[in-house]
Amino acid sequence: MRILKFFITKIILKRWILVLGMVLLLLLANYLTFTAARSMISTFQGYQEIETLNQEGTFIANLDPNSEADFDRIEINDTQKVYEYLNSNYTYALQVDGFVTSLDNKHDMEVSFNYINEEAYKTKQFGLSQGNHLNFNYQFNKEEILVLVGAGLATTYPVGSNIEITDPVTQQLVNLKVQGVLEKNTHRSNFYAPNSKNYFNFSVFLPINEEFIQSAGLDLHVNGLMDIVLLDSTKEQALNLKELIQENTGLEFNFFNQQENLNYFEDYYISSLKIICIITLILLLILVCLATWNTLVSIRLMIKDFTIHLLVGLNHSKLRAIFYSYFGLLFSINLAILFVITAFNRYGFWLSKNSILATYGVFGLISMDWFALLIVLLIDLIIGFAIVELAIRKIKSIPISVGVLD
Repeated sequence: MRILKFFITKIILKRWILVLGMVLLLLLANYLTFTAARSMISTFQGYQEIETLNQEGTFIANLDPNSEADFDRIEINDTQKVYEYLNSNYTYALQVDGFVTSLDNKHDMEVSFNYINEEAYKTKQFGLSQGNHLNFNYQFNKEEILVLVGAGLATTYPVGSNIEITDPVTQQLVNLKVQGVLEKNTHRSNFYAPNSKNYFNFSVFLPINEEFIQSAGLDLHVNGLMDIVLLDSTKEQALNLKELIQENTGLEFNFFNQQENLNYFEDYYISSLKIICIITLILLLILVCLATWNTLVSIRLMIKDFTIHLLVGLNHSKLRAIFYSYFGLLFSINLAILFVITAFNRYGFWLSKNSILATYGVFGLISMDWFALLIVLLIDLIIGFAIVELAIRKIKSIPISVGVLD
């Protein structure tokens, strides 16, 4: 321990400005690595989630970004015609998220009402921690609606409890009964950006059928068209629907299959990821060179003290252990800082009452965070090994050490 303290205070920290620069470089490299790793893990999860849609005959609607949408001119009669045509001629999956409503809960979090039809529910395959799945065979406004709630609402609204509230999309008083509770951190990945997710810990899922859709307001109709998924369809049928929507609402939609959406996503995502990886690699190379050079220069500056320790029994094995201890401590501090930043970021969503990003996890971190930290740790171990072994090799070439360390 005394030798380790000597090397850190008298040799390694002799040029403390360089050490500080090295620490900042390491922190930046670790942060970029962590960000890239977590993004790739999130993307992989998104790919797995939407794999059921990546098949022949499935087409996903997307508002043409080059079109000029005039939502003010759309009337409820126009959208009702579209959904009547849909119900008569297509099998489609419909999920509309994010209608925020006032619903008391233990965490005082904003609650979103999410609407999902039976076909969309089949493709999602939500996992439940309690209760049973949704029932879509009911008469709207004549019987209670069985719903699912997110894990964050389970304490306030356990299975079997009733919620009487004015529905945000029908503006009618509805009686909801909690049928089941979603697993923690149940989420939905974006069709067009699989690395992006909305979490449903503070959501209420309402099953919707044809009767409910016809009773709903314009907001649900229009938002539903934005991500509507045609199943067991053809390109020709998708184009027919596109023309009908444009004729009735003035909105111009594109209908692409999921692979086309993924191809578009990968075009810009992979290029962005390459840039991050190149920058990170450059930083790590600079870090290795800087750390090795600083170690050697510091030893040369303290050559007399270093020689004394050589003469009282210091050898290559002990020196290697000292360097590994030092860089292990350095990497541990950086990982701890990265952990604190990530945990604070996750906790920040709770403080800001951002329900679509609020998550549950060990010490605030979810699985993708821990996997990303593990990847950072493995890279740090490789970098530490490279620095130490390179430094030991260079130290052997210092004249004072010839024939002494061995």
